[in-house]
Amino acid sequence: MIFPSARNHVTLRGVMTQVPPLVMLMARTDPADARRDPVRPQTYEITFAGEAGSAVRAEFDDCEVTVGTGITTLRAELPDQAALSGLVLRITGLGLEVVHVQLVMPPPGTSAGVVSPQSP
Repeated sequence: MIFPSARNHVTLRGVMTQVPPLVMLMARTDPADARRDPVRPQTYEITFAGEAGSAVRAEFDDCEVTVGTGITTLRAELPDQAALSGLVLRITGLGLEVVHVQLVMPPPGTSAGVVSPQSP
């Protein structure tokens, strides 16, 4: 498919068409998909090596922090994968070693943090 604003360049291997980035995004984006499949927050547990002291715990005041023998686990509800990556980068940015990342499954009868109505 050739786009009206695309430019053709002849190379030794043939003709190459450059598609403007905005046109490529528009061609693959369907707003109806976002309404049918909204992104729901997920709860994650991230464990790193070492027992976090008060200064490190203060860095993660937006998470539930559990300190065990030789490890620390953060539990957080995150809106998307970008937020998960950001949290992992915060941990590694402090020089801490991530040893485990786990998606916490919601309890039966719930769906990604939404509790279903109780039966009488």
